[in-house]
Amino acid sequence: MLMLDPKVRNWVMLPITFAMFLIGILRHLMSKLLRGTSTAKLKQIQQKQILQRSQYLRAHASFITHQAFHQRKHYFCDKSTGVLCKEADPSQSAQAQMMSDPNMLSDMMKKNLTMIVPQIATGAWVNFFFSGFVVAKVPFPLTPRFRVMLQRGVDLSSLDVTYISSLSWYFLNLFGMQGVLTLVMGEKTFDDTQLIQQQMGAGAGAGPMGGMDNAAALKGEKDQVDMMAHEWKVGQFIEHATKSLTI
Repeated sequence: MLMLDPKVRNWVMLPITFAMFLIGILRHLMSKLLRGTSTAKLKQIQQKQILQRSQYLRAHASFITHQAFHQRKHYFCDKSTGVLCKEADPSQSAQAQMMSDPNMLSDMMKKNLTMIVPQIATGAWVNFFFSGFVVAKVPFPLTPRFRVMLQRGVDLSSLDVTYISSLSWYFLNLFGMQGVLTLVMGEKTFDDTQLIQQQMGAGAGAGPMGGMDNAAALKGEKDQVDMMAHEWKVGQFIEHATKSLTI
């Protein structure tokens, strides 16, 4: 069993955490300064609200009756009048919005700038000054699959997987500092994982530049609502309660 030196905690672990906290605040303030003034279009807001209402229906359909569910399903998925069956406005696509609004592209570049430059600088700083240190230990057992995530920069197969290297501690702070920053700043800050997903075009309905493809999103939501099998759970609760009272 390894004994972690308190000096490693004081001169490696705490400086990395403190530096990531300060850089997170700086990134948040810089993103507010560089934020553009873009105005959302009414049609785009309506389509997003329709998707949200449909998602709420799928999530909470078991708490409404069969008649109420089918009325809502008809409102969303009817071939002639369904709001999810209407053709999406081509001007609301990600490419069309970028062509019509040059501020959208500049805002995206500013977001990438505030995300990539601090990550490169802090990653190089940690890798140069603190590479090879073991800074912490997880208080519960882990499988060997976590070794790649927790022991970056320490190529020692005999080391227990519960120990955390300095480089892995940097990544944990990078992606796990959002909650602390939100609590300190009093408002929602940036999310690195969301920005990376937008860069990669992850998720259904993502456009080529991370924007939402309205036509694909509406079609996908319609297909999911069509395939739903409704089950009213409130009636089952009443039956179970009645049985438990009669026993």
